[in-house]
Amino acid sequence: MSEATQSLYERVGGEPAVARMVFDFYRRVFADPLLSPFFQGIEADRLQTMQREFFSAALDGPVRYTGRPMRQVHAGLGIELRHLRAFLDHLMETLEGSGLSEQDRYDIHSRIHTYADEITGRIAPDG
Repeated sequence: MSEATQSLYERVGGEPAVARMVFDFYRRVFADPLLSPFFQGIEADRLQTMQREFFSAALDGPVRYTGRPMRQVHAGLGIELRHLRAFLDHLMETLEGSGLSEQDRYDIHSRIHTYADEITGRIAPDG
């Protein structure tokens, strides 16, 4: 299968690569003093499982995301754009060390960024 016909999930390297990416990414996020308070009391293994599903689905993989909707998961947490920026910066740092092309890295970033309003609560639930 040519790279042009592969899904982003396949170009990334499938499930093993997504699992490594999520592990490295959350290692960075948990170490960030701005972001770590959002994850206190959260079971890290469960979070990483949900994130592997979420990232796999967002990258057009065969995995279905079984978690709650983004708006519901993040409601009332006080996540601001500065938090989201830091989160996405860690994502880009993780991706830069992955060997992916620049285009694929920015494609992943933009796909995750599409959830920004749901994560920060900037859109009312009715749209």
